Amino acid sequence: MKTLRDLDVVRASTGMVRLTRADGADDWAPVMVVRFSPFNTWYEINSYWEGRFLERTERGAFAKTMSEQGSRVKVLFNHGADPQIGDKVLGLPQDLREDQDAAAGDVPLLDTSYNRDLLPGIEAGAYGSSFMFRVIQDAWNDEPGRSDHNPEGLPERTIKEVRLFEFGPVTWPANLEATSGIRSGTDDFYARLRDRDPKRVDELEQRIQRLRTPLVEQPPPGTAPDLGAAPDRTDELVSHHSGGLTPRERRWRRYPYLKEGASR
Repeated sequence: MKTLRDLDVVRASTGMVRLTRADGADDWAPVMVVRFSPFNTWYEINSYWEGRFLERTERGAFAKTMSEQGSRVKVLFNHGADPQIGDKVLGLPQDLREDQDAAAGDVPLLDTSYNRDLLPGIEAGAYGSSFMFRVIQDAWNDEPGRSDHNPEGLPERTIKEVRLFEFGPVTWPANLEATSGIRSGTDDFYARLRDRDPKRVDELEQRIQRLRTPLVEQPPPGTAPDLGAAPDRTDELVSHHSGGLTPRERRWRRYPYLKEGASR
């Protein structure tokens, strides 16, 4: 069974799509340049699926996926959910790379009617960018304390390696009222996925609820529960949220591999 570590997640940012044309090229030779993941920039994730924490990606997180699977990465508009374009590709990504400050890709646009419809908006800078990926390796600081970039002292996650599936322009790239450009689009992604595959989403949701709920041994009928006993069963659940756990304990419940690594 997959763990929550295997969730496909979405991040979006504003102002990162532009258009170029090669010198001397004909009228239809546009190349879309997408910078979709700034490095070492903290942003807040507040997601039903993922929880609430600060996150950043570090340079090097995309290197392996770009070199080994770059040819399989798709370039879509609005993550393939546009009612007119659907999941038709905009072009084949070229020069997928990590610049000094961001992950980026050049995409020569296919000569299609839907790309011609998108072209004026891209040229005008009307779209932001977004990308979908899966976390392969990360590092957590569950109790970082308060700081200028983290005034609430939220848990902090640094993404060290990802598997990139898709990127491209989006109409609504981010919460414009937020202090940071990048936001989670995971909730919207799974809301759309529910329309296509409700069984899969329901199963994921049930697993999340189990992981968020403390596990306690049920006392025999007529006896008071031992509130001081350590949870040691995984097959019986109580139906309340894990408000009594520390951030680290909640993280270990959601990502058991972190606890395994910490005990070594």
